[in-house]
Order: sequence, then C-alpha cells, then structure tokens
Amino acid sequence: MCELLGMSANVPTDICFSFKGLRERGGRIGPHKDGWGVAFYENKGLCIFKDPLPSYESEIARLISDYPIKSKAVIAHVRQANRGRIGMENTHPFSRELWGRNWTYAHNGQLHGYQNLPVDRFTPVGTTDSERAFCYLLSLLDKRFPKRPAKRRSAFNFLRREANKLREFGIFNMLISDGEYLLAFCSTKLQWITRRAPFGVAHLSDIDVDIDFAKETTPHDVVTVIATEPLTANEQWHKMQPGEGQLFRFGEPI
Repeated sequence: MCELLGMSANVPTDICFSFKGLRERGGRIGPHKDGWGVAFYENKGLCIFKDPLPSYESEIARLISDYPIKSKAVIAHVRQANRGRIGMENTHPFSRELWGRNWTYAHNGQLHGYQNLPVDRFTPVGTTDSERAFCYLLSLLDKRFPKRPAKRRSAFNFLRREANKLREFGIFNMLISDGEYLLAFCSTKLQWITRRAPFGVAHLSDIDVDIDFAKETTPHDVVTVIATEPLTANEQWHKMQPGEGQLFRFGEPI
C-alpha cells in the first residue's frame, strides 16, 4: 500500500514541513520504497517532481523537503508497488488535461478486475491499476460534461460518486485536483487537518522536527493538509470514514 499527502491553501504555501514527514515513510520507517512524486500548482500551471528511488534516499526529495516551493494546491505520494513495475511511468502523481486545466491524481490501494475499465481518449502510459482508474474517472467526467460545467463543484460531486463505485474493485483512497479544488476520497484510511489562526507549534510524528506556524503565517491564512496517517503527534486530525469524500477549495472544507 502507498501513502498520500495533499494540501489546499488560500495563499501560496510551502509543504516542506509535511513533506519531511512523508519522506521518512518512503523507505526509512515504512515499506513505501518504490518511488515517490509531488505535484505543485501555480495558478493553472503544474510542476511535477518524480523519482522511482525511495524518497528517503532521493536527493530530489531532500531538495523538495528543504526548498520552499509555494503553491495553493499540492498532491504527493510515496509508493509501495503492487501493480506495475518500479519505474517513472508508474510513479504517482499522474496528470492529464481536461477543459483546459491540468488534473492531478494519486491513489492508495489495490484494485482487482480493473483491466477492462474503459478509458477512451485518456490512455494510460504505465501499467498500474491506479493510472487506469484515473483515466477511467476522467473519461466518465468527459462524457458526463462534454463542456466544462459552469460550476466545477458539480464535476467533483460526480467524481465522488464514481469513486465510491470503484470501491467494488478493491481499496480506493484517492486525491484528485484541478489546481483550485481538491477532492479527498476515503476507502479505508485518510485524515485531514485545517490550520487557521490562532496558529501553534506542530511536531512531526516520524522525525524530531517541529514548526511554529504562528511565525510562518498571517492571521488570514487557511491551510488544509490531507494524509493517509496523521503526520503530527500533537494535533487533532479528522479521520474520514469509508465511502466519505471531502472537497476543499483554497484551504476550506466544502
């Protein structure tokens, strides 16, 4: 199984602190040693870093954990391979264009009988169940809304319903974003926390690192972090229930 990390914020925010915790789980304290990736949005633009090496050993991952790339929407993933070989083409997050926007997705779980899911024009590049499910969801979205819907929330509500159906194929924890909205869907394990003023000190669970968010933020900042397991030891995270979907926009849970 893999681990997910997502962020939604109302101001450009770096994910260094949370990614430090996730990086530890990519080969040092967890079995997720088969690659990692992280996607940063800048308005409608998208920057993705990937590496099939364990994140704990990756120099690129070390750079990401120390270099404050600012973004309002981030999706990251550390992989434990169960479908598809270890390689760049099978490393999450995956991205495709729809309605003139970059859509990004990462999956935690394992699916069975997924090979015949129709994907239409969204052809998988690799051989994972995860990417096939992503292409399948986008193909459904493209059919349901041939033109971009006036309210994109309706598209994400549709995705939430379809993601719930994919639970019939196995475990399907998912993060998907178009750079403005970020949908978290829980099949078995997913948790989130929204930080806002008054900010305090947070301590990572997997490494001796803490941060005083009061010194790094303004009173108007709102930042939500989503993870497979809580990344901090001294904060109260919201545990999602199986079949639950939660949509975020600029840090706010909708």
